[in-house]
Amino acid sequence: MAQENIFLSKSYLMVLEKSAPLNMQCHFIGVFKNEALVGIALTQFLNLNLLESFGERDNCLKTSIRNFVFKNYSSHVLFVGNNMLTGQNAYVVSNEISNVEMINVLKLAVEDLKIEFKNKKTKVHLTVFKDFDTETSDEIIPALKDYYKFTTQPNMVFDISEDWKTEQDYINALSKKYRDQFKRARKKILDIKKKKLSCEEIKEHEETINELYHHVAKNAPFNTFFLAENHFCELKKLLDDDFLFYGYFLDEKMIGFNTLVKNREVMDTYFLGYDDAIQREKMLYLNMLYDMIAYSIKKEFKEILFARTALEIKSSVGSKPEDMFGFIKHSNKVIDFIIARLFVFLEPKTVWNQRHPFK
Repeated sequence: MAQENIFLSKSYLMVLEKSAPLNMQCHFIGVFKNEALVGIALTQFLNLNLLESFGERDNCLKTSIRNFVFKNYSSHVLFVGNNMLTGQNAYVVSNEISNVEMINVLKLAVEDLKIEFKNKKTKVHLTVFKDFDTETSDEIIPALKDYYKFTTQPNMVFDISEDWKTEQDYINALSKKYRDQFKRARKKILDIKKKKLSCEEIKEHEETINELYHHVAKNAPFNTFFLAENHFCELKKLLDDDFLFYGYFLDEKMIGFNTLVKNREVMDTYFLGYDDAIQREKMLYLNMLYDMIAYSIKKEFKEILFARTALEIKSSVGSKPEDMFGFIKHSNKVIDFIIARLFVFLEPKTVWNQRHPFK
């Protein structure tokens, strides 16, 4: 079963065991039917009180109110799924069990986990089932009818045409405006060297990598965790060739990096980091997107999951938005009663224009 999704494989779950964020506790759940394993699931408990910052990009009254609410009323969050990723990574099932049956079992597991945390003097404030596409979310609504269904920023999905065999095929498919954008971006990084790093090399540059990662993470509109310092090295150790780490160097100094995870026929983009001043001058982020596309075409992947954030620039290279849905419930009945209105008020709103770069 876990072979269907690398993020529920033994190797990736071991990465979480060894290098989860400091404010996160992971639980791995096996579901059995007639003593046969029919489902695997992941939960993550996050203590937001352990974070120094939820994100420093936005500084306004609404953000201050949101941070106050999270700190005081929603700081203990239990996710059924992987809050470090975008997409359906909560569970995988065999043909012996339906999605609704799996959700019903996981609801029981959630109640057991709440008791376990309560015995440790910790109360779970929010329970969240995330992320599901439209079809799956509609299917599991009956099992989660006491939860509020919500959607946030979409997952940006890049479909790779069967006609594309090389990067040039992709470039030829772009309209003139976006071919010019490609050429302009590529000229900017002629003096930058890109290198695929081993675990030892990742460890050698660990301090710089963490600085570059934190620069990007802290400038996000909202954060619920920060990666452990050894996370990328552990990923490389345990996923080996399925995890790719690319460093970008200017005058022998690392000024950025991006990471990819091979997930069967899908390429998942993972975390990245960069020096913002150089990023702007060199159009580094855009070039990283082009590099990911070129590699995925060359290796015959069917699609790239670019995840959330930076929606407009991702659409400018050809990604399209795919709505993802979650289900949320608060332990306080009064707060839960108004959670729909509260969620709409507190959720950071992103206004963006979708680009259409192909002919």
